[in-house]
Amino acid sequence: MSTVQGRLRIAVQKSGRLADRSLDLVRDAGLRVVKGNNDLLYRVENYPIDLLRVRDDDIPTFVADGVCDLGIVGENVLEEARNGGPLAEVVMPLGFGRCTLKIAAPPSLAYDGPASLEGLRVATSYPKILRRFLDERNVRADIVTMRGAVEVAPRLKLASAICDLVSTGATLEANGLGQRETVLESQAVLIRSPVPPEPALQPLLDSIIERMAGVVSSQGAKYVMLNAPRSALDRITAILPGAGSPTVMPLSGRDDAVAVHAVCQEAVFWETLEKLKAAGASAILVLPIEKMM
Repeated sequence: MSTVQGRLRIAVQKSGRLADRSLDLVRDAGLRVVKGNNDLLYRVENYPIDLLRVRDDDIPTFVADGVCDLGIVGENVLEEARNGGPLAEVVMPLGFGRCTLKIAAPPSLAYDGPASLEGLRVATSYPKILRRFLDERNVRADIVTMRGAVEVAPRLKLASAICDLVSTGATLEANGLGQRETVLESQAVLIRSPVPPEPALQPLLDSIIERMAGVVSSQGAKYVMLNAPRSALDRITAILPGAGSPTVMPLSGRDDAVAVHAVCQEAVFWETLEKLKAAGASAILVLPIEKMM
């Protein structure tokens, strides 16, 4: 059971790279969030839901233990929290907070795959992920655990290489390090507790998950409307990116042309519009999609 009777709890990052986007997702799902008396607990005024704002590395434990029903956390944090105990279920990837956990090293280290780390010291803030990565490749290396500024470890002679999160790579370059190996691709994910909520709250939990899925599905999606000759319908359908089966409707007073409406799950570029026009499409209109279920 959830710890607060009659209410659901969602764990989100209090501060950091996922904090603002997590709150945006919650709000886009129709939850009106009101700041509480303290910075730890926010209330949702239109549903019996609380937002618990905590450190990101506490979120997997809170959700796995049933303290919270749902959580938004990076895959890197979730993987590092794996300890053989009960696990939170990954409901879906959320498409934001993308980063990569990489092995990086100075040019002085001749790197030719993970075996090059044999017998060396590697600094990281993710010792469990790194240990699994090395063990799976039968590489014996000493792991130096650091909680911040991992990139300075080679310069300070604390380690020969590092394993750290990379977004742009600018921090690595500033410290004379080059990316060598990908350990983990990460993004924000929605996780749910293996502990079920009160039966009366289960429909609400299912509804929130479905709403969030709708928000995620609409990210980057576009609604395309156009007119097309019937003879060009197959060519035009093939050009529409990620559209599946579009809706085709007759045009008033025209037997040779139709109106085509399609939800495009992939990006619609100017080049796409030019190809559609060259195939015979006209009156092309591209609209953003706010919500989709």
